[in-house]
Amino acid sequence: MRRFGLAVLLVVLATSAFVAFRFVHGWTEQGPATQDIGITVPEGASLSDAAVLLKREGAVRSADAFLTRAKIFGGARPIKAGEFVIPAGASNSDILSILQGGKTVTRLVTIPEGMPSILVYERLMANDQLTGTIDVPEEGSVLPDSYAFDKGEPRAAVLKRMQAAMDRELARLWAGRAKGLMVKTPKEAVILASIVEKETAVPAERPKVAAVYYNRLRTNMMLQADPTIIYPITRGKPLGRRIRKSEIAAVNDYNTYAMTGLPKGPIANPGKLSIFAVLHPEATKALYFVADGKGGHIFADTYQQHNENVRKWFEIRRARGEL
Repeated sequence: MRRFGLAVLLVVLATSAFVAFRFVHGWTEQGPATQDIGITVPEGASLSDAAVLLKREGAVRSADAFLTRAKIFGGARPIKAGEFVIPAGASNSDILSILQGGKTVTRLVTIPEGMPSILVYERLMANDQLTGTIDVPEEGSVLPDSYAFDKGEPRAAVLKRMQAAMDRELARLWAGRAKGLMVKTPKEAVILASIVEKETAVPAERPKVAAVYYNRLRTNMMLQADPTIIYPITRGKPLGRRIRKSEIAAVNDYNTYAMTGLPKGPIANPGKLSIFAVLHPEATKALYFVADGKGGHIFADTYQQHNENVRKWFEIRRARGEL
């Protein structure tokens, strides 16, 4: 009997040791996932909630086993909310580390400088990672930038962040504006900045382009900015053809070839640099500018100088076969 009892004890001890080994080994052994798995841990989710989610997505073999091991081996750090990628074969230990301090998946939607609001709307609506609907935002209300969002986040929430960013940046820039400007309100600054934005893609030119328009405003000249002709036709989308004479002569709230002063509203969403340029224009007497054939512009103080610059520009275009 003694031998039998000893044998039973040895079996029990061996079994216990094996169970203990399996329990510990199960914390670090390769997991069941055969490919990377994306999971989203909701805000306020508990470790228990995460365990169920991991089991459902196939990242762990057992929710209960993961939870038990995590409580024993995982320390006291809480898990984070967000979207995570669990690598193929990740162990229970790896997974908890990811949830506790790993980087969440970063999803970005980018609004380029000078994008009109109709295209902001279309970009947000075309993003299938976002939910819900929005209206076309007010022109000039969105700050061009890259914005992070969570999968399934409402489009309205993302748009609200874009507009809040513009409100903050505009307030900051307006507070530091130069003295004696022709624009008297932040809205007027955005209107002029949107024209500057569409007229040049060269950042270094923007303060000088802004100054040209200020000089025209001071002398009651028409601004004569081509993008203001296009805006009421396409809402800022590319025209895709040459501007017609009838469109140049069209009288509306935006066409600066048929009116003096600023348009009714912005013609795009200007970026920080264009707003800054309008609030800190260059000191110059220039009243005109035309393309220089190299991606920038050449400026002139007089109409005679401008005509000569235009002649040179047409020569460049003829040499390129554009005329």
